[in-house]
Parts: sequence; structure tokens; C-alpha cells
Amino acid sequence: MALKVKADFQKVKKNRIFQDVVDQIQEAILNRTLRPGDMLPPERELRETFNISRGTLRESLRVLEQKGLIEIRLGTGGGAMVKNAGTEQLTETLGLMIRSGTLSVQDIGEFRQGIEGQIARLATRRATPEDIAILEDLVENARVKTSQGAVEAFLDIDQAVHKEMGRIAGNALYQYAAQVVHDNIRKYYDNFLDFTQKRMEENLLDLQRIVKAMQDQQPREAARIAEQHVSRFNERMLKKESLGH
Repeated sequence: MALKVKADFQKVKKNRIFQDVVDQIQEAILNRTLRPGDMLPPERELRETFNISRGTLRESLRVLEQKGLIEIRLGTGGGAMVKNAGTEQLTETLGLMIRSGTLSVQDIGEFRQGIEGQIARLATRRATPEDIAILEDLVENARVKTSQGAVEAFLDIDQAVHKEMGRIAGNALYQYAAQVVHDNIRKYYDNFLDFTQKRMEENLLDLQRIVKAMQDQQPREAARIAEQHVSRFNERMLKKESLGH
């Protein structure tokens, strides 16, 4: 059950009411006075503490929700609950930058190529036998889906392999960055790429070779294959873009 925690909030200054409310609650979350799963005080108590209107409070809570710091729960026992920081907002922001043209296909491709290589390198150095077994199971499932021509199922497994490698690499920033990039590639780019049976087989071979290099404790080889894997995707993306999709 979520806990209600008392944070030392202060009355806000009239010339910056809205921002003060956001700043105080955000700081209480970031300094761990309020932790994931904690409930903010009830609306009436917050309004009295901050000496603000219902509208100002609700707008402040919406901003905090958009930042991914809280979740607004409706109904009996509802309220504002502190969330674990996730990648949803980063994913959405990157998506907006892609759609607006702020980031190009080449920008995304080059960044992804760099982090995928490093993730493969770190994952190879840090993988346990249990980690390798998980990857082998995923790749075997990918092989089955390839033989069935099940493109969407294969892409799901392909993404799961990359996600698992991010976990094994043991670097949270690489893991989050890779997840954000993968989410957006799947959403905005995969839709207009012709993912043929041949390309599915090429991707499967890459996954098999990466896992084999990891099993053989060859971090450079794993990184090389991962970078080559992304490079081939980048080339197809740039070619498709030059033809106007």
C-alpha cells in the first residue's frame, strides 16, 4: 500500500506561485524526502500549505505528471503518487525532435551505432553464464519466428535482445539511451522500411554472432558485429530517406 509522507513544503511567493509549487514538490522527490510509491498529501492539505487555488495546484500537478515525477490516480484511494523515474518523457521528447526535423536520420544512426557497440563490449565483459543463457533463448525464439516469416514477432524479440544486452552491460545511462532510441526507431522508422525475409535472416545471423562472441569472451568482436549490424540499418534508412520514403 502506498504511504503518505509529510514533506516540509512552504507557502509560495505570489509573483511565482505556479513555478514555486512545481519546484518544491520536485525537490522533495529528487532529494528523496518523497520516494517512489509515496502519496502526496491530499489536495486540500496541499492548497492550504501552499496557500494557492485549486486551479493552480492542479496545473502544477499536471506539470509534475508530464515530467514523469508523479502519477495521478483517480477514484477511491486516488491522489498523486511519486513514480520511479523512467524513459517515457525522454522517448516522447526524442520523438518530437525526430518528427520536427531537429534530429536527422543520420544523427540517430550515428548515435545508435556508437552506443550499441559500447553496450556489446561491456555486456561481453560482464555477462554471467545465466545472462548468456537468456540471450541464447531469445535468439532461438528469433530463429523460430524467422522460419515462420513472422516479422512483427521477430522485431519484438530483436528489441528484447538489445534491451537484455543493455541490462547486462550494467550501465544505466547506456541502457536508458538505447531504450529511448530503440522505442523511437520502432515507432517512426520501421514502419516505412521493407523488412523482407532476407533482412530478417541477416538480422538473425547478426544476433547469433553477437551472442557467440559474448560467449567466447570476445568484446571487440561483439562490438564490431553490433556496430556493423546498426551500420547496415543506417544505410537502408538513408537510402530510403533520399528516395522520399
